[in-house]
Amino acid sequence: MPASVTMIGALLGLGTQMYSNALRKLPYMRHPWEHVLGMGLGAVFANQLVKWDAKLQEDLDKMLDKAKAANERRYFGM
Repeated sequence: MPASVTMIGALLGLGTQMYSNALRKLPYMRHPWEHVLGMGLGAVFANQLVKWDAKLQEDLDKMLDKAKAANERRYFGM
């Protein structure tokens, strides 16, 4: 899973840089270091997005458990 997320992020960064060059009507590989930087930033972004989604899911599960317990206390545990 982490390798595929990293590759997707790297391709997102590369695609963004190539799209930016295409919009400005520049050669696609004008500055290769910008592509490497874009790939690195895209990989970091994608990995952080996956971590954030997992943390968000954990927090949501905790909140739902608390709400369920509060409702059970309120309606069934007098």
